[in-house]
Order: sequence, then structure tokens, then C-alpha cells
Amino acid sequence: MSDTYELKAEAREQVGKGSARAVRRNGKVPAVIYGDKQPPLAIALTYKDIFYKIHGGGFLTTIATIDVDGKKIQVLPKDYQLDPVKDFPVHVDFLRIGKDTEVNVDVPVHFINEDKSPGIKRGGVLNIVRHEVEFHCPANAIPEFITVDLTGTDIGDSIHISAVKLPAGVKPVISDRDFTVATIAGSSAMKPEPEETVEAAEPEAAPADEEK
Repeated sequence: MSDTYELKAEAREQVGKGSARAVRRNGKVPAVIYGDKQPPLAIALTYKDIFYKIHGGGFLTTIATIDVDGKKIQVLPKDYQLDPVKDFPVHVDFLRIGKDTEVNVDVPVHFINEDKSPGIKRGGVLNIVRHEVEFHCPANAIPEFITVDLTGTDIGDSIHISAVKLPAGVKPVISDRDFTVATIAGSSAMKPEPEETVEAAEPEAAPADEEK
């Protein structure tokens, strides 16, 4: 799991589009904290802090602590909206994290040992089917990424999720099939296999005509 971080926020007494617009005019980003069997809490975040967290990577897989007027709440970002033109954040949703909270989250897939793949060495191509995989896991044990080892893979091989070593408690949301994460495909630049020497077989002698 990525390192946690802390954000400072102010509670918002009013909600709705008008309130949200007023928050943005003051240089802040409206947000809401929900879940853990507690009522939703409307807050306002500093624009600069949330902008860099969203665009810094790993935002939706990293637990944060939000200091709301002195009260610290552990959360996981679940969604955010960006302005379609200027790409700045306009709203964020946070999920409260309790002791037993479990979540569904998209986790990036990393590939290692391409240099140990016979197929790639011969000019094959790593075809990534899933750059991210959705997992169900404890909120306090979200992996930063999962690792696929390409050692020994050859042209035509498919790497399924069952071949990937996952941390304890982390399970794919898709559970009804062993889905493909990547394949090793051939390419026009693939190096040909060494040709085997085939000895020409001597033609068999034609059978002699039987005497009548």
C-alpha cells in the first residue's frame, strides 16, 4: 500500500450546487465523506493540496487522514470529478475507513523479467490485456500494484490471474473465470527458429515385376 498522507478540511454546513459553487469561488474543492454506518459529512478542501494528490498518482488506492476542524477521519478516495476543460478538481468523494472496512479497488499491473522470457527474446510482443485489475480487499491492505513475472514465457502463452501471486486477503472481483492478464504474441520482427537439417531420404526401389 502507498504511504498515507493527511489533508486539512473545513466542515460545510450547507450542501447543494449553490454551496459547492461558493466553495469553489473561495479557492477550495467541495467533498463529502460517507460510509461506516455514519451520516455523510460535507467538507471543503484546499484546492492546491487535492490537485497535486489527484495528479500525483495512486490517489484512489491510498488511505488518507482528513483533519476536519481538529477531528481526524481515516478515508479512502472513491471518486472525483474534474472540470472537462481546465482539468482541475471540482468534487471528491471519500469513504470512511473502519476497522473491518473492505473495498473494491482497481490496482495497477506491473510486469518484470521481460529479459527472461524466451518468447520476447525471439521478437515476441507483450500484449497487456489488463493494465489494472479490480480487487476486493481490506481497506488497510490495498496493494500499490500487483506483479506479473514473465520468466519462461514463450510465444503463444497466456498469463492468467491464477498465475499471479497476490497478497493475503486480496481477491479478484471477477471470480467466475480465470481471466487473462497478458499474452506473448508473435510479430513480423520475430527471430526465426534455427532450421533443422533434414536428410533427403533415398527413393525406395520400385518393386520388380513378378514372373507370370
